[in-house]
Amino acid sequence: MNALQRLEEFALTQGASFKSIRVSGVIKEVTPSYYRVAGLSKFVKLGDSIGFHGHGRTQLGEVVRIDDNGVTVKPFDGQIEAGVGALAHFVGDMKLGPDVSWRGRVINALGEPIDNRGPLVHGQKALSREATPPSAMTRARVKTPLRTGVRAIDLFTPLCEGQRIGIFAGSGVGKSTLLTMLAKSEGFDTIVVALVGERGREVREFLEGPIQDNLYKSVMVVSTGDESPMMRRQAPKTAMSIAEYFRDLGDSVLLIVDSVTRYAHAARDVALATGEPAVARGYTPSVFSDLPRLLERAGPGVDGKGAITGIFSVLVDGDDHNDPVADNIRGTLDGHIVLDRSIADQGRYPAINVLGSISRLAEHVWTPEQKELVRRIKGLIARFEDTRDLRLMGGYQQGNDGELDQAVIIVPKIYEALRQDPSSLPSKDAFLDLAQSLKQ
Repeated sequence: MNALQRLEEFALTQGASFKSIRVSGVIKEVTPSYYRVAGLSKFVKLGDSIGFHGHGRTQLGEVVRIDDNGVTVKPFDGQIEAGVGALAHFVGDMKLGPDVSWRGRVINALGEPIDNRGPLVHGQKALSREATPPSAMTRARVKTPLRTGVRAIDLFTPLCEGQRIGIFAGSGVGKSTLLTMLAKSEGFDTIVVALVGERGREVREFLEGPIQDNLYKSVMVVSTGDESPMMRRQAPKTAMSIAEYFRDLGDSVLLIVDSVTRYAHAARDVALATGEPAVARGYTPSVFSDLPRLLERAGPGVDGKGAITGIFSVLVDGDDHNDPVADNIRGTLDGHIVLDRSIADQGRYPAINVLGSISRLAEHVWTPEQKELVRRIKGLIARFEDTRDLRLMGGYQQGNDGELDQAVIIVPKIYEALRQDPSSLPSKDAFLDLAQSLKQ
């Protein structure tokens, strides 16, 4: 029993007429990114919410550090409207109550509606945003193939229901566009999308774009780039909790998070405010433990339940695919799709580097014949790309190398077959589409 519970029990035994007690502290320090509250150290734990009244409304923050002198609170609002000496009260753990009626709605990181369609209906079961995934021994196997409708993915990095895969790309290479195409995928009962740190204009573009046909079964969680780090850090957790709710109902859920890198940036900002030292390119140790904890929550549920197929975009800083965050995420997921700027510069979209991309569960999707075909196609593409400079300099002569002759004829047709944009119809059978393109 903590100090707050003991205080409440004592008050009730004394015949008090109230059911609960509001415990408050005093704000002693205010900075641009956090504030310090004295008097609450004995009553709170990390992750609890603290509120104070400012300009006629209650502003909330989260406890990120506790010591004998007080607690450090990071606000969810971008601007702290409190002064030294103001009272801050204990709120507790902010739970989330998803409901099936949330499909078709747009909410913020705190689970509040932002689509001007009235209040949300809250479910009977309150869920924590810090839930733990099912244990390794109770989780179902991942082996049911999925069709995304994107030919390059269905051919070279096919997915399974419950798989977690990352889309790694620099800025402006078509990452968000590819996610929009994937959001059109059929075969999912519910789609949950978290837009983390994105530009504000992209929200309506996403809603009114190709995903519009699937909007009736989608839940959008939005935290734009101008919001506080706490909101950007909270948005993927809120989306994950909603996906877990529908998974436990037995749904096949598609979870899209764009982007995990901006979640890592927000987590770094919070950790630095607590005094945690930076260890790798400014990132703190807790960031590299927070990422697997979040990503591991996606995937299959226990046997007999649904599954969360997670697609996470990763914004690689400076096109460095080995930066600490990208490297950490790549080792946690079940595959990665690499978008290449040089391919985008050639006008080929989606700009997927099929040689640098991999799906660790492709064996459950390909037939033996398809596996051999993909192996041979990758070999031709590798030969075509390795000799690009040689051919540009005029060093290639037809007839001297049969394999290279074949690559020069076939690979451009393969590249043309892989072209798609959000307005294109989803592919029903990627291998059949490729065969028809090669016959032309």
